[in-house]
Amino acid sequence: MSDYKDLAPDIYRQRMVIEGYPGFVITDEHIKDYLTKLSDVCEMVTLITPVTHCSDLYGWAGWIHWETSGSHFYAWERPRLFFSVDIYTCKEFDPKKVEAFTREYFKATEVTYKEF
Repeated sequence: MSDYKDLAPDIYRQRMVIEGYPGFVITDEHIKDYLTKLSDVCEMVTLITPVTHCSDLYGWAGWIHWETSGSHFYAWERPRLFFSVDIYTCKEFDPKKVEAFTREYFKATEVTYKEF
């Protein structure tokens, strides 16, 4: 990304990817509940309830739309239990709160995150 240039420095954007190993198999109900509660943790205004879909090859995916962007969620059972969350907003949020909430919600054995 050395060639990256911020083409809109006057528009605030915050991104975070958080991934981990959950302590249980994640279902669509978990994803919907997590994304709804994540909205509160990030202090976002929800525009639609979370949407989910399951691929036979790749597992669950979910999305929630916020007034200031949204979040995508992905969960695998094979080859291992694993989740990945992408958050993109035009409003500031606290990544440490997101990490703590996500770790606790999924009883994760390991979590990592990156902001950009």
